Amino acid sequence: MPRAGLTPQRLVEAAADLADSAGLDRVTISALARGFGVKDASLYSHIRSLDDLRARLAVHCAAEFADRIGSALAGRSGRSALTAFADAYRGYALAHPGRYAAVQLRLPADVVAASPGHAKLVEYTGALLRSYGLGEPDLTDAVRLLRSTFHGFAALEAADAFGAPRPVQESWSRALDALHSLLTRWPTA
Repeated sequence: MPRAGLTPQRLVEAAADLADSAGLDRVTISALARGFGVKDASLYSHIRSLDDLRARLAVHCAAEFADRIGSALAGRSGRSALTAFADAYRGYALAHPGRYAAVQLRLPADVVAASPGHAKLVEYTGALLRSYGLGEPDLTDAVRLLRSTFHGFAALEAADAFGAPRPVQESWSRALDALHSLLTRWPTA
């Protein structure tokens, strides 16, 4: 019999909070059970396994992430859209490191296909890059470039790995200027 108050959604929300406070690798069935003051077995009425929990967490966090990016992009295109998208991306990664890590998890194709958040992330990224006139295969290459740049910058910033005295925000702004310039003049094959 399910314990009163425990639901799959409450477990996912608790897992998201735990991921942010302790790290995604610390999200375990035992840690969640301790947080709710129950035995591990009590959680299996709501989730099948740790993999199931992580997949649900990734889907939940992808929806949050997509909502943040979608709100930032609304009514924008070109350079303005690139800046809004990038700032929302970086802001989410820095404010919610565990949730952001969950979004990066590799999931089974059927889970990704059923995830509205993942679909919106693809849609928003595609719309941003199509505003620069990019189609395939350049679109895929540009997506990989943006993701690598945003992810790498946020990861280095989170690790306090930028040691130069230049303000990080100024470097971020220049990186976005460079990306805009590159996207505007995307090289042909």
